[in-house]
Amino acid sequence: MAVEIKSKKAVVSKAPYELYMAFSDMRNFVNMLPEDKRKDVTADYDSIHATVQGFNIGVKVTSRNPYSRIEFQDDGAPFRFTVTINFDASSENPYKTDFSIDVDAELNFMMKMVLGSKIKDALDKTVDSLAALSEGRMPEGMDPSMFPNGFDPTKGGFGM
Repeated sequence: MAVEIKSKKAVVSKAPYELYMAFSDMRNFVNMLPEDKRKDVTADYDSIHATVQGFNIGVKVTSRNPYSRIEFQDDGAPFRFTVTINFDASSENPYKTDFSIDVDAELNFMMKMVLGSKIKDALDKTVDSLAALSEGRMPEGMDPSMFPNGFDPTKGGFGM
């Protein structure tokens, strides 16, 4: 069953080209992981693969629309999905970005009931966290101990 899930939208305090450049290289996602989670993850410019709870999961970039949109697709996951990251210049400030994430997935009824709201919550949390990081704030629910050398958003992944 095809399921479409859209995140909330938020304004990120970075220009669209900055976000595009960060999200277009899959190796940047590895840099955002805590050190102890990186051992089962491999990435190159176009794809990332990981073993999560015994499942091999992969994602690859299928489309890049510079400074506006990147589309990812499953590459060896337990179910088919597409993730689209949208970043457009804010109508109020071209150095800020209107940011959102869309997911299209093939989920059976049971998976939809179990995962549907969890996926939506995870997307919304991701959008909120990116907006917080872009403003130099610790995202809600993030454990500061993940940053043993201190939290400095100017030196973290994605140029935040």
